[in-house]
Amino acid sequence: MDFDAVLLLSFGGPEGPEQVRPFLENVTRGRNIPPERLDEVAQHYLHFGGVSPINGINRALIEQIGVEMAARGTVLPVYFGNRNWDPYVEDTVAQMRADGIRRAAVFSTSAWGGYSGCAQYQEDITRARRSVIEKHGAAPELVKLRQYFDHPLLVSMFADAIADAALTLPEDLRAGARLVFTAHSIPLRAASRCGPDLYERQVGYSSALIAAAAGYPDYDQVWQSRSGPPQVPWLEPDVADHLALLTERGTKAVIVCPVGFVADHIEVVWDLDDELAVQAQAAGVAFARASTPNAQPRFAQLVLDLIGELAEGSSPARVIGTEPVPGYGNSIDGAYCTPACTPPATAARPSAGSH
Repeated sequence: MDFDAVLLLSFGGPEGPEQVRPFLENVTRGRNIPPERLDEVAQHYLHFGGVSPINGINRALIEQIGVEMAARGTVLPVYFGNRNWDPYVEDTVAQMRADGIRRAAVFSTSAWGGYSGCAQYQEDITRARRSVIEKHGAAPELVKLRQYFDHPLLVSMFADAIADAALTLPEDLRAGARLVFTAHSIPLRAASRCGPDLYERQVGYSSALIAAAAGYPDYDQVWQSRSGPPQVPWLEPDVADHLALLTERGTKAVIVCPVGFVADHIEVVWDLDDELAVQAQAAGVAFARASTPNAQPRFAQLVLDLIGELAEGSSPARVIGTEPVPGYGNSIDGAYCTPACTPPATAARPSAGSH
């Protein structure tokens, strides 16, 4: 399968104080979130000048992808589109059509299956193509790349980040530091939307791979950044509650690895670097946070490796754990969102002759 472009598809984030509230309204539209909750979350962004780090990180990653392409002797344009803020994916796909792009590989900034991690990005693709087709009669074919929670480069990036974080702890506390993996919590009713506990199992599988690579036979898996009414159950335990429990047990140092995030965006820099770090300091617990992949060269290499798998029809690169890969066994079949969860990536495609 040949591609003539790459589309980096992400969540989006505000880039100025005046954009914060409209952005949050975009994200929560139709969810009946109380205005006071939006006001509370808005303060997280305003703490950083109203700028989410995510767009800047994605632009840096796009630059790094270009560097990696040049090193491999490949020249493809890389486009950037978001679900919730400018540049909106609909506008980006319209530009791609105007530029004559016929088929693009789509890399999403989520490593996971499940609805939010995969299927919703498929819906973004379908919606963007439909919008362009309705206006112009044709749109580029967009092929979403597979999930990559078990890719060797992702595992090695997080394992190295854990090692680097450990070095920031007092030397006498490093050996006894507790490793804690955290990922974004989701409501329990949504956890099985794309297969029984698919997201939860994939996060756990990836954490096990990374812990093994980092040399930690024992670790904890927790969740963070839940929202919504308290009577609605979400994945638990919460990272703050777990830190309190570790403190009660006499833990002196923790290393927190945000395995569920591929970039240091608000849920990382606020929930962990601010709130959780303050909690740890108040409890007298040494705290270290492992970095996410962000825009490092290995992440760009991962993107091009995924494209190469489709272009060359090669087997997916994976670190094999002790259990079957959650969601689709150990073959490439089902490497994308489960059929029950999502429309195909090429939905709303016009006939081949109309491209």
